Amino acid sequence: MPGAGRFAPSPSGELHLGNLRTAILAWLFARSTGRPFFLRIEDLDTARAGAEEAQLRELSDLGLDWDSPPIRQSEHLPRYEASIAALTQAGLLYECFCTRRDIAEAATAPHALPGVYPGTCRNLTDAQRELRRRERPPALRLHAGVEALTIQDLLHGEYTGPVDDFVVRRNDGVPAYNLAVVVDDAEQGIDQVVRGGDLLSSAPRQAYLAGLLGVPVPLYAHVPLALGKDGRRLAKRDGSVTLEALGAEGLPVEAVRAVILKSLDLPPGPLSSVLEEFDPDLLPRDPWIVEPSLFSSTGMRSVTPNR
Repeated sequence: MPGAGRFAPSPSGELHLGNLRTAILAWLFARSTGRPFFLRIEDLDTARAGAEEAQLRELSDLGLDWDSPPIRQSEHLPRYEASIAALTQAGLLYECFCTRRDIAEAATAPHALPGVYPGTCRNLTDAQRELRRRERPPALRLHAGVEALTIQDLLHGEYTGPVDDFVVRRNDGVPAYNLAVVVDDAEQGIDQVVRGGDLLSSAPRQAYLAGLLGVPVPLYAHVPLALGKDGRRLAKRDGSVTLEALGAEGLPVEAVRAVILKSLDLPPGPLSSVLEEFDPDLLPRDPWIVEPSLFSSTGMRSVTPNR
């Protein structure tokens, strides 16, 4: 029996076209393989008032449905603490007192790998830790036993990425993303993770942590991002890139959905009718370049899908 797929937005504001495109893909991947589809609200960081309700409405308006009420990370803190306690008991965590500046400066050192924690606090003595605790509260990092790990991705094939001593609990006491997502996926029976390609480099860390916690590693599909015409990730600077903004300009939800589906080389129409045409092997592999300033004569926004 298949597990489940999911979409997990952060309630920090309206979903832009790239978010909506990923949500549609996650839904198509799950539904085309007979999997249930769930929504998870990743609200461990500060949430914007009303954002969750707006996002759920946007997804529903596009034609997505889900098989149980959305869960919120903020309502499941004990599950994260239980995993942190298990890792602590196994001797796999240590206190880290590094600031972002410390880490940035370490990354510029000779032979340092960009984005990889160099292990600065790994071997502090008890006396050094006690002294540092007086200066700032510590984060908790995983003492990784490997330097890299290979995962399987439906779109990228085998991908090998670094596994460093990543944070599992921030110094403000909040569980870190890499821990929370692994725990949540295991709890929900998620075995298919469809998300943006910018998170591909996180997958080896998460797969390694899943192994330590004794939970299954999901099958990943990291889909291409939506980019502005300047080649940067889509944002408000690119103009009207949300359902609300596009609707205010007279573009109905059905037209927005048709534009997104066109970028995936899929026909317009209700998502249920698109399922028959959906084939992951035929999906574009390059980023979707969005031209939000261009309209066709019918009022549909012009986009440039790339392969």
